Order: sequence, then structure tokens, then C-alpha cells
Amino acid sequence: MSALSDAAGQPARLAMLLRAMSGVLVLLCLFAAIVFFDPNFLHPGPMMAFVKRSTPLMILAMGQLFVIVTGGFDLSVGAIVSFTVLSSALLLNGDAAGTWWVVPLVLALGAMLGTINGLVVSRLRVPSIIATLGMMISINGAGLYWSGGSARGYLPDAYRVLGRGNLPAIGPISGVPVAMLVLLAVVLGASWLMHRASFGKMLLAVGDNARAAELAGVPVNRVRTLSFMLSGLSAGIAGVLLGGFSGPSTGVGAGLEMQAISATVIGGAQLVGGRGSVAMALAGSLTLQALFTLLNLIGLPKPLRDAVQGAILIAAVAYSALRETRKH
Repeated sequence: MSALSDAAGQPARLAMLLRAMSGVLVLLCLFAAIVFFDPNFLHPGPMMAFVKRSTPLMILAMGQLFVIVTGGFDLSVGAIVSFTVLSSALLLNGDAAGTWWVVPLVLALGAMLGTINGLVVSRLRVPSIIATLGMMISINGAGLYWSGGSARGYLPDAYRVLGRGNLPAIGPISGVPVAMLVLLAVVLGASWLMHRASFGKMLLAVGDNARAAELAGVPVNRVRTLSFMLSGLSAGIAGVLLGGFSGPSTGVGAGLEMQAISATVIGGAQLVGGRGSVAMALAGSLTLQALFTLLNLIGLPKPLRDAVQGAILIAAVAYSALRETRKH
């Protein structure tokens, strides 16, 4: 029986490996194109800067992955990022001594907002795209009201070191960004939850067939709520890093929700749920960030970059749907 199961699973594993290889190939091609325009790109300094810029998107994509594999969407993460930055600046207002309690507070706030999303979706049966769209509008309104419509307050260096600081250089190794250590911690936690813990199996089961998962004893409502909580927490972490990197801004999170969704879809996640991996979500994030870097080097205006991002999302979703149609 075990041999038959392994044999049946081999085509699926082979297909996943081929998708991973094709994704890595696209990423390498983008790197090659960037190096053509900027030969210094692969040097340690520029490469570290690229990874530092990519870190918030990678963290958001991992959080979004938990929701997408259950068959949902979280459109509120960009608003949570903006609210995290604005609230941090207003609460701190330059007081470095307050960093130790403000950072945990805004992370807890992100997790709480995500939990509210999850409860609305799982308990009230509101479609996730509607529930999180409403949350996005509410959070943006609350942030603008609190800040008076403009970025106020000041983020001290003790806070900003999380987003833009580097560790001291050790011998030939240049200073590693602090943001990369945060990313490593999130990757380890997300990978364990998704691929090692029973929680990941329950997420995939809910996304594959929620009714069957419920009959099998999976607490579907709790799993969905926790997935949104993790997405909100990831948005809070990304907000802290972006606030440290670029300072307070009312629009720092604008559009990040679509970038996170695009990254997970490019990484092979199935929008109807039931499939996705942390490693490929990270690869999708790097691919998207590499594409943005290339478009910047080419000199493409931001409106056209946004149009390209939309086209990529449509193409990735269409490809995913076509692949599922052929499977059935």
C-alpha cells in the first residue's frame, strides 16, 4: 500500500520540482538582465541592499500564503503596514526608550486585526475578499484620521535599526542587515508551521476541501482564523521593517497586498487553495522584486510598472486556472 502511495505521489512531486526549477530559471534570467544594465549588482553590497529591499515583501508573501492555501485572500495587509508605521511614529515621536513596548504593541495590533478578519470570514461567512477589503478601507481611514492626513511623529534610531541597520562587520564579511535576521526567524517559523506541524496539513486540507476536512475532524473555523491572524502579524512585522527603512509615510503600504498575492501566485500557490510552499513564495517575492529592479533600471515610469504588475498577476492566475483545468 505504501509503495502504491509513493508511486501515485511521484508525478505530483515531479510536477512540483519542475515548477520550482522553472521559477528559479526565471529568477536567474532576471538577475542576468539586471547585471547587463548594472554589472555591480552581484557584488556583496548591492546584493545585500536588494535582499534588504525584498525582505518586507517576502514576509508579507509568507503571511499571505497561509491565507491563500485555505482558499482565501487578505487585501488588508497593505493597510496594516501603513497603520503600523503611522502608529509607531505617533506613539514614539522620537522617544527611543519607548521602542521596547511600541514594537510588540504594533505587532500585537497587526495580529489582532488579522484575527478580526478571520472571525468575520469563518464565523459570519463573509467572503474573504469582501471582509478584508472592508478592513483595508477602515484601517486606512483610521490611520488618516489619527495622523491628520499626513505623516506625523518621528521614528528614533533604536526603532529604525530594525529596518535599515547592519550588524558589525566580521573579518571579510560585511555587515549583515538586521532585517535579514528578522527574515530568517520568520522563514524558520513559517516553514515549521506550514511543512512540519500538523497546522500546515490542516491548512492544505481546508483549502483542498473544507467540508471533507470538517468531517475528518479539522477545526476549519479555527484554522481559517489563525491563518488570517498570521497574515496580520506578518503585515505588522513588514510594517516595522518598512518604517525603519523609509520612515513614516501615509502610503508606505499602498499596493503591497497585490504584490504579496502576486508573489505567492508566481511561487506556484493555487488561488483556490490546497497548494503552496514557503520556499516558492520566497522565490516568487524575489522574482517580483527583481522584475521591479529591472524595470527601474530600464527607466520605466511607475504607472507602467503598475500595469506590468497587474498583467503578471492576471497571467499567473490564468496559468494556474489552466493548469487545474487540464488536471481535471
